[in-house]
Amino acid sequence: MEGKKTGGKPREISRWESRSIEETKEMLHTGEGGISTEEAGARLASWGENKLPVVKPPSPVVRFLLQFKNVLIYVLLVAAVMTAFMEHWIDSWVILGVVLINAVVGYLQEDRAQKALASIRHLLSLKATVIRGGLRKEVAAETLVPGDLVLLKAGDKVPADLRLMETTNFEVEEASLTGESEPVLKSREPVAPETVLAERFSMAFTGTTVRTGNAKGFVVATGSGTELGKINTMLSETASVETPLIRKINSFGRALSAVIVGVSGILFLYGYFFGGFSLRQILLAVIGLAVAAIPEGLPSIITITLAIGVQKMARRNAIIRHLPSVETLGSVTVICSDKTGTLTRNEMTATAIHTVAGTYRLEGERLPAHLLEQPVIRRLLESAYLCNDSHVERGGDGRWELQGDPTEGAMKRMAAIAGLDRLESQRIASIPFDSEFKYMATLQDMATLHAVEGEKHIFANGAPERILQLCGWEMVHAGKEPLREDFWKREIHAGAVEGQRMIACACRKVEPGKISLSHQDLQGDMVMLGLVGMRDQPRPEAVEAIKVAREAGIRVKMITGDHVVTAGVIGKDMGIGDGRRVVSGAELESMDDEALKKVAEECDIFARTSPEHKLRLVKALQENGEVCAMTGDGVNDAPALKKADIGVAMGIKGTEVTKDAAAMVLADDNFASIVSAVEEGRTIYDNLRKTLLFILPTNGAEAFVIMAAIVGGMTLPVTPVQILWVNMVTAVTLGIAMSFEPMEPGTMHRPPRDPKASILGRHFAYRILFVSLVVGGYAVFAFLEMNGNGATLEVARTTAVNTLVMGELFYLYNCRKIHAHAWGKGFFGNRIAFLNSGILLLLQLAYVYAPPMNRWFGSTPLGLGEWFHPVACGILIFGAVEIEKAVLARV
Repeated sequence: MEGKKTGGKPREISRWESRSIEETKEMLHTGEGGISTEEAGARLASWGENKLPVVKPPSPVVRFLLQFKNVLIYVLLVAAVMTAFMEHWIDSWVILGVVLINAVVGYLQEDRAQKALASIRHLLSLKATVIRGGLRKEVAAETLVPGDLVLLKAGDKVPADLRLMETTNFEVEEASLTGESEPVLKSREPVAPETVLAERFSMAFTGTTVRTGNAKGFVVATGSGTELGKINTMLSETASVETPLIRKINSFGRALSAVIVGVSGILFLYGYFFGGFSLRQILLAVIGLAVAAIPEGLPSIITITLAIGVQKMARRNAIIRHLPSVETLGSVTVICSDKTGTLTRNEMTATAIHTVAGTYRLEGERLPAHLLEQPVIRRLLESAYLCNDSHVERGGDGRWELQGDPTEGAMKRMAAIAGLDRLESQRIASIPFDSEFKYMATLQDMATLHAVEGEKHIFANGAPERILQLCGWEMVHAGKEPLREDFWKREIHAGAVEGQRMIACACRKVEPGKISLSHQDLQGDMVMLGLVGMRDQPRPEAVEAIKVAREAGIRVKMITGDHVVTAGVIGKDMGIGDGRRVVSGAELESMDDEALKKVAEECDIFARTSPEHKLRLVKALQENGEVCAMTGDGVNDAPALKKADIGVAMGIKGTEVTKDAAAMVLADDNFASIVSAVEEGRTIYDNLRKTLLFILPTNGAEAFVIMAAIVGGMTLPVTPVQILWVNMVTAVTLGIAMSFEPMEPGTMHRPPRDPKASILGRHFAYRILFVSLVVGGYAVFAFLEMNGNGATLEVARTTAVNTLVMGELFYLYNCRKIHAHAWGKGFFGNRIAFLNSGILLLLQLAYVYAPPMNRWFGSTPLGLGEWFHPVACGILIFGAVEIEKAVLARV
């Protein structure tokens, strides 16, 4: 920011990472004594506090009213008003009661309002140490302004975006912001303009944590102007997408409403002008048609089915935050995954030792016992253990616990596993790791260890190219020989190609009387021991999960902030991509949207990416027609998680921001849990389709009964309130039964369904029409037959209602398998179906024989013989659908 001494509001300035220290001070009107307290107050008043804006969520009342935002509900409300005008109060209150119940269920099942913006604010530190007016003081982080000089030390959280002016061994953990798995070594030197976020070594960013060292830096951005603030802005501007299921249900609802209104209008005109109905009669009939055709129980059925799926997934460590996400998982075609902590363990592990005698692979950081007898291996392990400031110990669960730098921890853990954790050696002096020298060194009294009085050694570990400059010799089995620099450079390159981070180890014996250590003591006469290669290892379960996903037709893409070479090697090891094609963030930056869409489809590994890149990739994949899932654990993943069709956050290592932006959280941080969730999602979608296949003929049959009455100019066989009874009683018993159907064989060996495909399809439409005509037609026949034989209107209507209900009961068992025969394998696998069938029969008996029900719904008790038509209808529809399945199977 370019500010004035008077505190005037600055204009935005970018590329602070490339500005010199002097240029930065001049543009910020500050200096090594910081700004004055008065100037800080003026700038704070002008520029605002160092915090992120709060977005007020919708009120509970608004959220409840949104439950009524459905075109089918609108039609029902109109029907309730019309029946009220005609003083059919029972019909009005029953219709309103059904609408209200659906709204309450939807409200209670809706997840709590998004907390991503609130959570991201918690990443700002509460206090900051600054120099103002030449005095060191502690202030609230929210009062920081551009131009403030901030002091940082190990363990601090960076309170604002800073341009660093002094650093001493200053490393910052930026994995939550950039995806970089290792701490980043910072310096005061400017970098090239527009350098990618992960390589802006002259900057420290809000929300990251200081690992080691200390630094001073000038505040250049606060609040929403920081890199973290930009992510916050993307979160607030990124609209959550509707899931495929909700899109299809909404589309179906709009189409059904249009059909209902159109058909009702035509039948109203026909009945009033040509059918001989009075205005009151035809209005009641048309209302009955609307009520019959609307599956008002469907929203509740979908909600309950998804809620049951949520419970099943929770038992498999996948916690769903938004109900429709259960179904979305079943249609996922691409999973975009962060690398660090998601596909890998997010901890450095020593994987190889390179010496003059050869390269030795480590299994679980363990070398074969016979290699430990080699002097060069033994001495290298001593260097790894003694020239080290980290602390490792094995916990009660057998896992190693680390305190200190991850790279040093991997070195010490390797030596400890080899048995060197009992080394007894006195450290006499040391040279801490420094970014300028890129190595650490210690002077050790080895007398106790080697039983040789006065034996002392200098050990040095660090960047290979720097250690090589210190060495004139290399250790071999018999002693030492002149250093072969070309050999070691080839070994370094070979390790880098395998994605290893290389650390070199060297030593030399010194005179017994030496008690101090300086950089000069290491120059030229050190003996090269070897190289330790280490990597952030893949999760074995993630490798298997990727294989299973591939068999299910799901592509996995790795989007990471790590180095291109590292990303390529990790990807190849995990079965992602071909191990050769890796697209960098810099390449993505230069692509327009069309080029990006092509690359997003063709390439599976993207490295050195920024939050903006991840978001663009997700958008590009969605524009290519993919149903996209995004996994991650850092703040940088949050916008992409929110934009994706389903965002999947890590529950253990994930930030609160990521969890709140995601639709699903993995309780065990296990990539394999995603595959389990996909399996569950596909099963749930199948069960939802079965539910639709079952419940829609209920409405179709009822609508057919009303339409037949209007066209035939006869008394309504069932009243609107009786129609609502049939709809609700079958939906809450038989409809829910479908939610408990087990997974169909071969579910995870079929490709993802086309997200554009209809939720019903031609076969479903034909089946719904066929069943509607058979059940509805038989109900009309039963009504006319009973009425014609002298039965009262109440008896005839009660028989018609029972005919509709029994037809649905028998048809339920057809729907449990869409194509296979009902009585095949697994017929008794869903006990809920049989239990709910019994409940339905009890409710229907109450409807027929309980006086209050007779009074409310206009039903009446029936004799035993009057149950013939309902049972006959059930047997007829069951047999007809099974015959249809057999015919279609042959065709």
